[in-house]
Parts: sequence; structure tokens; C-alpha cells
Amino acid sequence: MSYMDKGLVELHELLKNGEVTSDELVKESIAKSHEVQDKYNAFVTILDDAKGGEVTDNILSAIPYGVKDNYSTKGILSTGSSNTLKDYVPFFNATAIDKLNAAGAVKVNKTVLDEFGMGGTGTTGHTGIVKNPWDPTRMCAGSSSGSACAVAAGVYPYATGSDTGDSIRKPAAYCGIVGYKPTYGMISRYGLFAFASSLDHCGALTRSVEDAAIVVDNMKGIDKNDMTTWDSSDIHLYDNLSKDVKGKKLCYIKEICNPSMYPNAGSELKEHLDNFYTVVDKCKELGMTVDEVSVDSKLLNALAAVYVVISCAEATSNMSNLTGIIFGPRSEGENYIDMMTDYRTKGFSPLIKRRFIIGSYVLQAQNKDRYFHNAQRVRRLLVDRWKELFKDYDAVILPVGSGPAKKFETDNDCVEEDTQILEEHLQVGNFGGFPSITIPDGFVNGLPVGVNITGNCYDDQNVLNIAYALEGTMNYKNQIAKEVK
Repeated sequence: MSYMDKGLVELHELLKNGEVTSDELVKESIAKSHEVQDKYNAFVTILDDAKGGEVTDNILSAIPYGVKDNYSTKGILSTGSSNTLKDYVPFFNATAIDKLNAAGAVKVNKTVLDEFGMGGTGTTGHTGIVKNPWDPTRMCAGSSSGSACAVAAGVYPYATGSDTGDSIRKPAAYCGIVGYKPTYGMISRYGLFAFASSLDHCGALTRSVEDAAIVVDNMKGIDKNDMTTWDSSDIHLYDNLSKDVKGKKLCYIKEICNPSMYPNAGSELKEHLDNFYTVVDKCKELGMTVDEVSVDSKLLNALAAVYVVISCAEATSNMSNLTGIIFGPRSEGENYIDMMTDYRTKGFSPLIKRRFIIGSYVLQAQNKDRYFHNAQRVRRLLVDRWKELFKDYDAVILPVGSGPAKKFETDNDCVEEDTQILEEHLQVGNFGGFPSITIPDGFVNGLPVGVNITGNCYDDQNVLNIAYALEGTMNYKNQIAKEVK
């Protein structure tokens, strides 16, 4: 019998009743890890010696899970999917991992990501590309590609992820699962390899909203090692899940959702937008109101550029410690400058090096105000506009991307100009630190697509409840990927 395709509550009950043991779950999860690795290349490390844990009252206890490989794990290879850290074994755990350990959760593998989280394709990790379990000719998106692939393929009920622009939420949509990024600072980032510190969020990929609430309940909490964390001890996401959303007010943005904005739309985009409006109707059936609102197109069109400037600037600063001197494989050279140059030239992928060049350029004294400071100003304008929406609405609901997972032969580092806003709007959730969740809402050409719900800071319960109620009107909870023939 297969167990890893079940949700956390059901697995916990089976464990408590003695119908299955933790060792059996771990054994099944490791076996499935190898199957998925052979087919889709989702893992950097599989922990074949992992053992079952003690069953306690904590729902996560004794149940296997996966760790994105940019979370520091004590005594376990933690590479960030980069050759620069291909042999790095940390001496400490990320705080979020310590919290999952305290809950009794059992990690069984480390999942592939785009190198250091910089990418949206799942193709730049040092161990190779991650394939989509629904269609191996397509991407999982990124950067949490391995985590999304593994959860969708039924390796375990959940995996950790990180989200700097949409790196939990878009892979979730492409793989037909749930991706939840809570309010900035709800989960400590201590021990998460920093990409862009003002944008980075920890979170979870699951197959249901219920499981997302359970996992984040156990990961969250104030941490003296991360000054951006805040006290969420009075927030109990799972205990307060409710499908009673009557009277809630949602909005969607005309300039993003209206089909008339895409005169050259292909069949996949048209079907995806049709699907979105079906979801809007479901919201209304649940007793919510849904309004169309307008946001200045000039502001929306600046979104992607703002993200590139700020994220690259923060990345080039954060990763200046990757020299090959402090840690990582030593390079050859007559002096330390030659060694560092050799290490960074050979160690990083072309995408990473391009981002570092952009980051260094926009931070130069003669460029800083024109690019970096202006990007910060526009970020503030975008966040303020969303804050205005949250004065009148409980959440913003929008389609994720311009359709299902993209084919690998498309340009991996470019977005079509006429659908750029559709592809990039989730970044606003990172600009403002807003809680944001993606859930599956249907299929296009046999491939999953998703819808996103984003709310105001600290209003995570409201966002989850809306997603939970909406999930209940559809049949995609706990779905396992099946390859499209």
C-alpha cells in the first residue's frame, strides 16, 4: 500500500493507530526518491540512512519531508545547487529545520533549486535540470523546482521552499500543488542561504492548504538570530482554518487578467484566463464579492525591472563571501585575488554571473541613484498601491503565469513582453512581504495551472481561509502528478 500520497492528518492518524510505522513511511519515501531522481532529477542528496522517528501528538512527527538545498542542514551536504558549494557540509541547522526537527519530522532528501535561488526555470542547478512530473519535456519553474517536483510526484506530503520573487508559488502552479509564502519574518531566515535579504521568504510546498497551515505553524516563530522575525505565537493557522468566507471581498486587476490585454494570446493563455474567471465565479458562489480594479500600467510594466535591480544588487552583496577562501573548494592561483577570480569564474553558472554584473553595475556610485534608488522608489509605489487595495479588500486574486509549465526549448532566461506582467506580478508579494498562496485550479491541455491569493501583512489566516474554502469547491486537493501522454 502507498502512503506518501496521503495528507498529513491522515498519515498522523494511521501512525497513532499503529496501522503503519514511521520506518515504513521513511522506507517508502526513500524508494520513491530514487524513482523520481531517475526520471526527473529532483534531488541533490538522498538520505538513504534516514530512520523513522517517534510518533507524538505533533502532526508532523515521524512523517518524511524534503529540504530545499539552500537550507543549512547540520552534517548534511548543503550546496545551494552551486558548484561553489558542491562539497559544503554545515555545522549548524537553519532555524526552520531545527523547528521541524523539534516537531519530530523526518528529512529524507535535499532538493534541487536554481543556483542559489536565482532563476525561475529549474535548469541552473549544478546537478542538472529538474523535469516536470506531469510532462518531462516541461519545466517545474523555480527556484523551488526539486521541492515542487517531489511533492507533486508523491515522494512525501511536503517540502520546504524559499521565495524571493515567486520561487514557491510558481513551481506549485506548474506542478499542480499548493505553495505558501507567509508574511515576511513569520519564519526565520537564519540558515537560509541569502539571495536578496529584503525579498527572501521561507515557506512550504504541500498538496493541500490544510497541510500548508500545519507545516508553517511548525516552522514559524521569533528568532534572536534573525532580527526581521516577529512574534506569531498567538497565530494558529491550522486550528483556525475555516471555510466560512461569506462576506469576504476580493479583487483582481484588469490590466493583468482582462483577455483584451493580450490580443496575440495563444490557446493556452486563453484557456488559462477562462479558467481564472471560472474560479472568480466559485468565489462568488461561496458568498464573497469579487471586483475588477485598475492599476496604472506604467507601474505594472516597471515591476520586473525593479525586481531585477533590487534582487541583483542584494545578491552581489550577499554572495561576496563566496570566495573559495572561507569555504568551498579552493581554486588555483599565484595569490588570493587569482584564486578568488578562478573560483568565481569557474564555479558560477552564466546566469549567476550576469546577475552579479547587473548588481555591481547598479550599485556603482555613478549609477546608484539612477538605478538602485529609483528601483526602491518604484517598489514603494507598488507596495503602497497594493496597501490601498487592502484597505477595501481582504485579498487580491490573480492567475499564476500565462498558462501551464513552459517547454524547455523556450528561452530559459526571458519572458515574452506581452505577457510579462502576468508572469512577474507575484513579485509584489515579496516587495511588500505580503502573505501569498497558490493553489491548483484546473488544467490546460492536461497540465495543471494555478490561482494566487495575496493579502495584507500579518493577515495570513484570512489568506489561508480564502484558499481553503476555494480549494473545497474543486477536486485538486492531494492530487499526484500523472504524466500526460
